[in-house]
Amino acid sequence: MSNESVVKSRDQVNPAAKWDLTAIFPTQAAYEQALDQIQVDVNDFTESYKGRLNQLDLLSQAIYSRSDLAVQVSQLSHYALLPVEVDRTDSQAALRLGKLEAILNQLTSDLLWFEAELLDLPQNLLDQLAQSQPDLEDFCRQLTKKRQRYLGKDLESALVDLAPANQQFYNIYNEAKLADLDFPDFTVNGKTYPLSFVLYEDKYMYDEDTEVRRTAYQVFSDQLAKYQHSFAATYYGHLLQEKAQAKLRGFDSTIDYLLDSQDVDRELYNRQIDVIMEKLAPVMQKYISHLKAVRGLDKMTYADLKISLDPDFSKQITFPESEAYIKGATAVLGADYYSKLAMAYQDNWVDYAQNKGKSTGGFCTSVAGVHPYILMSWTNQLSDLYTLIHELGHAGQMITAEEHNLYLTSEPSLYLIEAPSTFNELLLTAYLEDQAEDTRSKRFALASMIANTYFHNFVTHLLEAAYQREVYREIDKGEAVTAEKLSELKEQVLKQFWGSAVDLEPASQLTWMRQPHYYMGLYPYTYSAGLTIATQAFLNIRAGQVGAVEKWLAFLTTGAMDPVRAADIAGVDITTEAALENTIAFLDRTVDQIIAYSQDLSAS
Repeated sequence: MSNESVVKSRDQVNPAAKWDLTAIFPTQAAYEQALDQIQVDVNDFTESYKGRLNQLDLLSQAIYSRSDLAVQVSQLSHYALLPVEVDRTDSQAALRLGKLEAILNQLTSDLLWFEAELLDLPQNLLDQLAQSQPDLEDFCRQLTKKRQRYLGKDLESALVDLAPANQQFYNIYNEAKLADLDFPDFTVNGKTYPLSFVLYEDKYMYDEDTEVRRTAYQVFSDQLAKYQHSFAATYYGHLLQEKAQAKLRGFDSTIDYLLDSQDVDRELYNRQIDVIMEKLAPVMQKYISHLKAVRGLDKMTYADLKISLDPDFSKQITFPESEAYIKGATAVLGADYYSKLAMAYQDNWVDYAQNKGKSTGGFCTSVAGVHPYILMSWTNQLSDLYTLIHELGHAGQMITAEEHNLYLTSEPSLYLIEAPSTFNELLLTAYLEDQAEDTRSKRFALASMIANTYFHNFVTHLLEAAYQREVYREIDKGEAVTAEKLSELKEQVLKQFWGSAVDLEPASQLTWMRQPHYYMGLYPYTYSAGLTIATQAFLNIRAGQVGAVEKWLAFLTTGAMDPVRAADIAGVDITTEAALENTIAFLDRTVDQIIAYSQDLSAS
């Protein structure tokens, strides 16, 4: 027997594939010095401004100073957190993070007076501040909104003290998933394959050998099933604390509580889920049925959903080779935009190693005053290129928004957060399609867009959102959720969307165990919301609409602006179903074009 590969420990991977955290702090000693300094700065801030915020000039100074403190917190937090994200088995990193969280929690408590005094200020003073300082307009708007749900200093202080305990549900999930849960090797045709969360979700889920892919899925699912009750109990604990917070804040439901922080209402949330579940489902069933026919599968199982339509046509892409694709795809946005992304390669923003204990999937996070960092695992597949340009879309937005906004208000609403990332994926598809010189190449480009951009964001995460909505409905009714209940809800959603096009074996019910997004509020549905905005803006650019590129670049500067207003700057109206229906119609045309290309190839 032979072992195809081994899952390396963190210290065994190539240093070139790791991110460089010295841009944040050059040494551990510098980090410790900064940690001491912020405690001094918080004391100085309190001495300088406490009890004096009713003076307009001091109020403005205090807000800018508070934003500077947030920059320091961002740098300290990321320096401690990022090592844990790449290696959950590193106990020293975990201890350093725990120590920092305890200190920052105390500092947050020490600064509660600031928000309390702000919320006690007369509204006319805030209005005057917003008028005199345009860059503080969003800050004042958010403060005015927060007044409606403010619980008073004492209770707010107690909630801050409880925050680390509430966060432990998410931490327990990740520790169990990435550090404690071991998967056995599996064997196919005499070859032994190692298995882990990262290997399954980044490699075997896309494997072109049907027996390897389905065997990996079954072994992976069998092992997950052994821990379903513990995972369910952890998730239920998280849900109960969210429900308690919603009740304290005076919300009628947990869903409304979570939507409030996104600056959107229930109508936008429900529309995104309901329209896609109804109108996109037939389009994706048509695509999956075509995929099954082209690949000659006996049936389309849940384990087969992510395979390529034309695997023999796909070529291997190394991480260094990805730079040329990124540059070509984003050229339409201009040299200034690409120059921001190019630094990712020069300054080691991207950690693309595969190692034991590393978080699955990908993310981009920005260190204030430094630069973004991207986590992913590179397997030389086209899907990796889509992940990278997706995360670089986040990076470009984060850099641009921080340049144009107060740091405290540089982050956009969660409703908009996935628009810049998914927009870049569409640019990549357009680049691949424009470079294509024959029918097979054109089909490959369009199928790659369906498989990577829309399947991931408009299907996978939307199905998570539809399931998540059912879970919260149970919680809001006062019902408990068990592993059996969670699996039942997941199965109902999958059957509703896929119908008879996919053979949903029992293991598919356990998909709820695989995603940390459920610990991040109503995050899953925002992928499709952002992609709807991105698709409409992309279609405007491809149609040659005057000013469409400039509108998109302006959108990237908006920060914490109201989502409806920010989308309008991008040239997209999200107050109606039009953009969403245009997106689904675009997908329907794309699937029909893929089928037509396949027919042409069969006839030739």
